Amino acid sequence: MIEVEIEGVDWTDAVDDVEAVVERAAVAALADRVGGIVVLLTGDEAVRELNARFRDKDRPTNVLSFPAAPMPGVDPVPLGDIVLAYGVCAGEAQAQGKRLEDHLTHLVVHGVLHLLGRDHEIEAEAEAMEAEERVILARLGVSDPYTLPHDG
Repeated sequence: MIEVEIEGVDWTDAVDDVEAVVERAAVAALADRVGGIVVLLTGDEAVRELNARFRDKDRPTNVLSFPAAPMPGVDPVPLGDIVLAYGVCAGEAQAQGKRLEDHLTHLVVHGVLHLLGRDHEIEAEAEAMEAEERVILARLGVSDPYTLPHDG
């Protein structure tokens, strides 16, 4: 089960059928795995507050993932929450010459993979996670997010 919550109109004004974009990306990243995910599309200030509270980083970031605590007997098993900051994401997409829809798709996939236990703190993990993202995104028709358009 994937639940999309939207705070404010920035996301809905900028991305056509943003809920469908998020759901499609999350389903693709989950593949055959089952689990509940809540995706919150919000603004920079809300993400800054969460980042400060839970990561001691007093600044907004593009995406945060919060794995759920184990809950025996709950079906579907909750995997966790993903929170995305509109201003940061839109700014990154523009700076990188990407469509916001494609960048959002990438960040949702990235967040879901974190909920599934992937990480990128060490280089080998980062390379494996990026490779998995590329495969998922290619199936969704999204270009390699780690190659900028001018890298050709």
